[in-house]
Amino acid sequence: MPAFPRRKKNGAAPRAPRFARLKRFGRRAEDKGGPRGRGIYLLPNAFTTAALFCGFYAIVMAMNQRFDHACWAVFIAMILDALDGRVARLTNTQSEFGAQYDSLSDMVSFGAAPALVIYEWSLRGLGKLGWIAAFVYCAGAALRLARFNTNIEVVDKRFFQGLPSPAAAGLVVGFIMFMTDPDINISARQVDWVSWCLALFAGLTMVSNVPFYSFKDVNFRKSVPFIVVFLIVLALALVASDPTKVLWPIFVVYGLSGYVVFVLQRARGKRVSIIPTDGPVENDKVERR
Repeated sequence: MPAFPRRKKNGAAPRAPRFARLKRFGRRAEDKGGPRGRGIYLLPNAFTTAALFCGFYAIVMAMNQRFDHACWAVFIAMILDALDGRVARLTNTQSEFGAQYDSLSDMVSFGAAPALVIYEWSLRGLGKLGWIAAFVYCAGAALRLARFNTNIEVVDKRFFQGLPSPAAAGLVVGFIMFMTDPDINISARQVDWVSWCLALFAGLTMVSNVPFYSFKDVNFRKSVPFIVVFLIVLALALVASDPTKVLWPIFVVYGLSGYVVFVLQRARGKRVSIIPTDGPVENDKVERR
């Protein structure tokens, strides 16, 4: 018997296609008008993860009394930390996640790792005074990073407020590399009080208001005289000739440069704080990713 099509009732809504109700369970958040899920960028965060690994590796090597490996791991972390932000800006992959992840990585690589390395190398023999100095350095790095993240929009981008944590780490681990060089070879017990003073100096300088030049106003796209390129090549050759003896004096000069600027500004009667109290502020929000 032939089947006849049924009549549609007047005013009846058309029937939804089969399995239409099941499709709503597979809709994404952006299809429903809600907030879209945000991922993370792989390339800059890969550099940050590598820097975090170097900091953790430095801690492990210090516990195994391999201080040469620990110090070089911290210096490699400095290079990776300098690259991740620049890679993010070049590839336009800045994110708030990257900024917070970078701060946590810096805390491990330039806060906890140098404190433990210098404690295991020299400060352990001083008892309570030794671990107190190491803790002051570690706490100074944490406070410096926290202050940096909160003041990033109001500080003068030409200067850092306090000694940067990578420079403080270079000041500490560079001292260990300098003293353990085969040509110098000074025992840790002979310079334990020097290590104690250095850890305190680095930790307290990080939380001070002393201005340190940040080199952020250097325009790398601007043409320079030929002699500048020659001086850069000469500096790289000098570092490569004997890094264990050259790196630490460089960080010492930089660590004292902020106090020189501080004294000169005070002598001229100028304001020392890098946080302006009046007038517009030129921000550099991409300093961290």
